[in-house]
Amino acid sequence: MKRGGVRFKINGHDYFNLVLVSNVAAASSIKSMDVKTSDSDTWAPMGRNLGANWQSLATLTGKMLSFRLTSIDGQTLVFNNIVPPGWTFGQTFASKLQF
Repeated sequence: MKRGGVRFKINGHDYFNLVLVSNVAAASSIKSMDVKTSDSDTWAPMGRNLGANWQSLATLTGKMLSFRLTSIDGQTLVFNNIVPPGWTFGQTFASKLQF
């Protein structure tokens, strides 16, 4: 069992965002991940890059972000506004939610 919630570390550049998802409990490997910005009502799918890294080619820099994760067993969690506006690359954001 993991302690605490799922964590998101944002790396990359203005034109390429890479999000490392960590501290995922149990056998809940991530099957899919979506992102939504503060200026949109639409979820955009992210692509798996390598391991627990997920990428987006959308312009996300500086915007408030929400993530939606679906585990391999079909459970979906939504992390609303987990990343505040004005974030910078290299920061990690922790949630209170856990699979």
